[in-house]
Amino acid sequence: MSDVQTVFIVDDDDPARESLAALLEAAGYTVAQFNSGTAFLDKVTSTQNGCLVLDVRMPGLSGPEVQARLAERNIVMPVIIMTGNGDLTMAVRAMKAGAVDFLEKTSNVDEITAAVRTALSKIAKTCDADNQAGEIRQRLDRLTARERQVLDELVIGNLNKVIAYNLDISPRTVEIHRARTMEKMQARNLAHLVRLAVSAGVAVADPT
Repeated sequence: MSDVQTVFIVDDDDPARESLAALLEAAGYTVAQFNSGTAFLDKVTSTQNGCLVLDVRMPGLSGPEVQARLAERNIVMPVIIMTGNGDLTMAVRAMKAGAVDFLEKTSNVDEITAAVRTALSKIAKTCDADNQAGEIRQRLDRLTARERQVLDELVIGNLNKVIAYNLDISPRTVEIHRARTMEKMQARNLAHLVRLAVSAGVAVADPT
């Protein structure tokens, strides 16, 4: 993903779109403009970093329809919906589909920049979470096959003696593997270990 955060504005109303772009550029944001949902979808990729300011009602694809196309392509981007008079129903539909905010086209500068700032901050939080999950998966990959078996047993809630029986090893051996697993996963305690494992994709299931 690019380090440069871009505010993508999609609106078929040229004066309104250009005015909004000028406002955001004056506030220090990098802006890209599109006069239709189709034009935007032709250019956007999953590697682009930014948020989308999207008119709810446009010829061709509406705002919610653009949202749906993004979801189909697994492109995750915070969406701010811009509404005119009588567009509340479509705005609610867009919010239910995952838009982070909606603004009236008569919104003032402070309201618009605050919404954009909030939307872009969500990207940073998501990236931090993704980076953390990736680091935890790297720790998981450092476990031996036996340590991973012990971890899987711990995650579903089995006690050491049950793990020993299931894996046909001694309880003392389970304790050793458990200690090494805790160390490699950098877990403070068992509860922390389970949280780390789940965040890395280890399935939690009921013990059989």
